Parts: sequence; structure tokens; C-alpha cells
Amino acid sequence: MLLNASEIEQFDRDGYISPVSVLKNDEVAGLRDQLETVEARQHGALYPEQRSKSYLLFKWLHDLVQDPRILDPVAQLIGSDILLWNTLFWIKEAGSNSFVSWHQDTKYWGLSSDQVITAWIALSDAGIDEGCMRVMPGTHRGEVLSHEDSYHDDNMLTRGQEINLEDKEMEAVYMPLKAGEMSIHNYRLAHASGPNIAADRRIGISMHFMPPDTRQIVGNWDCAMLVRGQDIYSNFESTPIPACDFDPEAVAFHKKASKAVNEVLYKGAAVNDAKL
Repeated sequence: MLLNASEIEQFDRDGYISPVSVLKNDEVAGLRDQLETVEARQHGALYPEQRSKSYLLFKWLHDLVQDPRILDPVAQLIGSDILLWNTLFWIKEAGSNSFVSWHQDTKYWGLSSDQVITAWIALSDAGIDEGCMRVMPGTHRGEVLSHEDSYHDDNMLTRGQEINLEDKEMEAVYMPLKAGEMSIHNYRLAHASGPNIAADRRIGISMHFMPPDTRQIVGNWDCAMLVRGQDIYSNFESTPIPACDFDPEAVAFHKKASKAVNEVLYKGAAVNDAKL
């Protein structure tokens, strides 16, 4: 699953790579089944607080973020020592109006490094009709762009944060994925996604990796999971290893971790709708 020289060059130049094949069909089916089994017990959906830091709640996700097929290309881009900061579920129901406005994650995550990257795994097809991600190449370089908080009801982002890029829409690149594929992008890259007008759900998981010298510069406390190599900096508290789904110790830690992430994401916001 290693990236070739042209893919690494593209990542440096444009800020993204897509698609990268990761999971086999039976693996995707098994993971989706585990997720949807939990949802079925909860009236058909994850609770909002279960979207973030989800690797602490689901043993299968805790295992997935350590899969060499994911970490090998990540290591090529940020080095052999890797921390996982967060995971997020991005689920758009069939026919949903949910969307993600143009934004740069670096604006809100409070992380000091320019080398934080997102690996986005599709557990169902994520084409244009399903509302796949689109990116604005090269925006991971230079100053962070100006954002405004819109708090739109259908916006999946915490604050509805948005960059006005209407005049550059023609430059956007779509990143459609088949189930089992992933995309990788620098968290400074401007990205967005539209509604799902297809017949199936669009299920994605974003995994956010960073080098261990990264610091949390907005919040007073934060945590991360060492997924490869070593961490000689100890800037983040280590997360517990769940023995099973909803392991009590991990669930208690997740509550603290989710609260900390929420405080960082809403720092300076006029309204706190607590979508996470």
C-alpha cells in the first residue's frame, strides 16, 4: 500500500491524494455491519457525542486505525512516529440535505503542526451523487483563509464555519471513493462536500494523524493515541485501550476527551451548538 513518488509529489504540491485502496469488500461489509448493529440499538443512528474520538468507543475502530495499510502511506508523508488525534464519523443518509461547507481544519483544531493529515475511509460508495469530498488544490500552503460561522442546520460542521470560494468553484477537484478506498489530505487544505442524493447511505470515517512534536495550543488538555513508533514529547495524554465496544474505562475517558475537543472547536464562537 506504499505511495509512489508521483503520489508523494502530488501530496506536497496539491495537498491531497485519492483514491488509495485499503479494505477488501468483505472487510468493508463486516465493519459496516458492526456500525449499523450499534445504530439499530439506538433507533437507527449514532448519538452526536459518539461521532468524535470514536476509537475509544468501538474496538473495531481502535483496531482499524492501526492497520498497516492505512499507516504505511501516512508514515511516508509525516514520518514513522505517528499519533492519532481524533476519528470522526461522516454519515449522510440517502436523500439527506446534509453538507459540509468550504473550510480548513487547521483554523479550529488548535494543533501546532502543519503536518497533520486526514485519512478518510469510505464504508460505502462515496461518489458525487453521494456527496463525496471536494478539495481546492494548493490551499494547504500560505495563510489560513478567512472563515465565517453560519450555524446552518444542515451543515455537519460544529459552527457551520465557511470560506467564501464561490468564485473558485471551477478549480475544485472531486475525490470520489469506492467502498474500501481512502483519500488523504493535509488538514490545512480547503475542502467541502455536498448532499447525498443517492439511494444508499454515505458512510465515512476520518482519521486524523500527526507527528508527536505537535502541541495543543488552544485547549488546556488534550489526548492522543500512539499508533506507530515512539512519542518522546508527551504533549498529549495517552488514551486507554478498549477491551471491547463501550469498555467502561474507555467510555469514561471518552467523555472527558469529547468535552476537551468541543471546547477547542468552539473557542471564541458566538454560539455553542455542541454537535459533537
